[in-house]
Amino acid sequence: MPADTPTFLPVPESAVPAEAVAPLIRGVRVLRELTEAGGTLSPSALERATGLARSTVDRITSTLARMGYVRLDGRDAVITPRLMELGNAYLAALRLPALLSGRADALADELDESVSLAVADRDGIRFIHQATRRRAMSLSFRIGDLLPAERTAPGPLFASEWTEADWRSWRERRAADPEDRGFPAVPPRELPAREGEFEAKAAQAGRGGWALDDQLIEPGLVAVSVPVRDPRTARIACVASVVSHTSRHTATDLRETLLPRLRATVAEMERELASTPDPDPGPPPSGSASWIGAAKNELGREFIESLARGLTVLTAFGEGRAALTLTDVARATGLPRATARRALITYEHLGLVRQQPESRTFGLTPRVLSLGFPPLSRTTLPRIAAPHLADLAARVRESTALAVLVPPGPGGWAEIQYTARAVSPRIMGVDIRTGTRLPASATSLGRVLLADTEGSADCDRVRTQGYALLDEDWENGLRTLAVPVRDRTGRVVAAVNVALHAAGRTAEECVAEILPELRLTATRMEAELHAASRFTRVPLL
Repeated sequence: MPADTPTFLPVPESAVPAEAVAPLIRGVRVLRELTEAGGTLSPSALERATGLARSTVDRITSTLARMGYVRLDGRDAVITPRLMELGNAYLAALRLPALLSGRADALADELDESVSLAVADRDGIRFIHQATRRRAMSLSFRIGDLLPAERTAPGPLFASEWTEADWRSWRERRAADPEDRGFPAVPPRELPAREGEFEAKAAQAGRGGWALDDQLIEPGLVAVSVPVRDPRTARIACVASVVSHTSRHTATDLRETLLPRLRATVAEMERELASTPDPDPGPPPSGSASWIGAAKNELGREFIESLARGLTVLTAFGEGRAALTLTDVARATGLPRATARRALITYEHLGLVRQQPESRTFGLTPRVLSLGFPPLSRTTLPRIAAPHLADLAARVRESTALAVLVPPGPGGWAEIQYTARAVSPRIMGVDIRTGTRLPASATSLGRVLLADTEGSADCDRVRTQGYALLDEDWENGLRTLAVPVRDRTGRVVAAVNVALHAAGRTAEECVAEILPELRLTATRMEAELHAASRFTRVPLL
């Protein structure tokens, strides 16, 4: 754990490296403020939160919008699931979620309790996986949330490996922020901790190989944790925790009844780590910065080229690319070496990248998850779809909707359920409410969805042509056109349609004019769904 300055302490200008990229520092500041605000802020609120000039905020949000990381919605800047690409790069390089999340999920199902995986982030912990239970009293932490080490069960385990420099950094942070205001994911501390208490807990955790959180974060929340060790170094790679509520388990009960099962699962996780070979480096996103010049020409001074280039550097990392040299980063992004070097220097200053001097390589740190991941990690498909549906409705001036297949109704027929919609700006438009269920075979949305699961001649035709058109089949005067929305595996999980009065356009005009716009909308939804679902579960409803 590096002993560099926590992000919530002021950093003097003299501490900023001379070669750091100032626009990149400002852009990261904007993304962090948006993250801590839940994903949405007005330009004036961003101006106040960051201390930047309004013109600078406008240029940064314009650049982020061009990159697809932010959506400008009226007067607000809203982060989009595309921003999760940055956190995904870290999680893919880390590999722990991909290797261990299945066992964490299985343990959560077996115990009917929440199970989490966390890594150390300086003198805090950051979640990299959550398997939560759906209850009135349920765990509200999200992937990417940062918690102070001393108020968690994983914290003492990580602290058992701290150096004296790490402890000194922790004490400086505690003195500067005694109420934990720099950790938005937890309520402020009400009572000061007793002197030496956390040090004693860390020593005990190091000896016993487990740690307990008995309502340290808030009343009622209890957790027990066990470290998962890297077989190559024997150091803690991450910590697995079972989290419950005192209405179900006391802290003592957790230790006596659930700790043995948690230890057994951790042993399985460590065997998984020991037996899984390092992955072959996948193809890097070669030339991922090639579009930046065109964007600069398109937006002029409203596009900050150095910010876009700097953010592109983070996407060079991934599975099999956890440690990259400067040459590797420049080759993957298509950036000049000097540009990539300045971006890496900036990220090292910000705590997003760590350099390994002995190997002359760079790697991402858990702090990359602070760029949008927590609020976005619990998004749903309807939330992803809503702005795209509104944009489509405005472009074609017709009503649009998203639907998914649901279990058959009383009649036994397959049904669809409308999960999101945008109404037509016309005086007379199609108005089907969200939540409405209809027979799948009677709608263009349903036929697109059935085409991925059934083998009739009609389904074969829809699957081949990639869309379904219903011409007054369901209701006189109603014409609908639908296309599929696919998940990361290519499976059709939803469908999006345009519905209009038959007098507005002929069937041929629908295919010629609306179908391209509909497909473009589906493609944009899929890009965000794929980014959001790589390491998190995205509910369809």
